[in-house]
Amino acid sequence: MHVYLIRHGIAGDRAKYPHDADRPLTDIGSKKMKKVAKRLFDLDIRFDVILTSPLVRAMETAKILQEIRLSKKLETFEPLSPDGDINIWVNWYTLNKSCNSVALVGHQPDLGNWAEILTWGKTQEKLIVKKAGVIGVKISENGTPIGNSEIFLLSSPKWLV
Repeated sequence: MHVYLIRHGIAGDRAKYPHDADRPLTDIGSKKMKKVAKRLFDLDIRFDVILTSPLVRAMETAKILQEIRLSKKLETFEPLSPDGDINIWVNWYTLNKSCNSVALVGHQPDLGNWAEILTWGKTQEKLIVKKAGVIGVKISENGTPIGNSEIFLLSSPKWLV
């Protein structure tokens, strides 16, 4: 399985929103995310499903991916909220091994940490996913995905558009 960890686009200023979860994408964030999504489409990348954090900026990012026809299926996935538990995703993965490609739309530092856990089995807090950036991880077909996966893509949006 190929897992694409995608960080939400540029969001509204924290000071203007009393609840962080309510911050939407800015116009620039939305435009940049559309460019990234179109580039992924041009690269013939498609997802069996897009799983997204329930926070507004992540949901808007996931909807852009869906609008660009990267996937027909979009699901809210609570563990992609800030400080979410990767083990819940590992359980999801165990039940959905028939998927070839999955997008996980979420937040930094969690996405970088999840990529590290999948690759090295622990976090080192070194991988950074820029806003609208992507990390691609190939999950091994054998055994647990934790510490048994391979990063094949790490890109900021400027390298995709």
